[in-house]
Amino acid sequence: MTNANHETPTPHTRPLGEKSYWLDKPANVNKLVYGFYTLCAVILAIDVFFPKHGPFALEHMFGFYGFFGFIACVVLVLVAKQLRRVLMRPEDYYDR
Repeated sequence: MTNANHETPTPHTRPLGEKSYWLDKPANVNKLVYGFYTLCAVILAIDVFFPKHGPFALEHMFGFYGFFGFIACVVLVLVAKQLRRVLMRPEDYYDR
């Protein structure tokens, strides 16, 4: 039994009079994500044309700095999650 007066709102409906923004449309979000993917691919492709002058042989690998940055970001997030356990205080810490 479905009651037409009590419809479940979908994530893309908004009350009348509320302003709609460009990121509210999933198609625009997809365009933005694909644009970022394209930009990353172009920057990675440009890496072929520039000589590398790092002191270590590892720095001369194709895409080294992109991969290094990604891995460093993941490690930073994982370390921060563990550090939270050490530094976290109870919710009522300042009320005591």
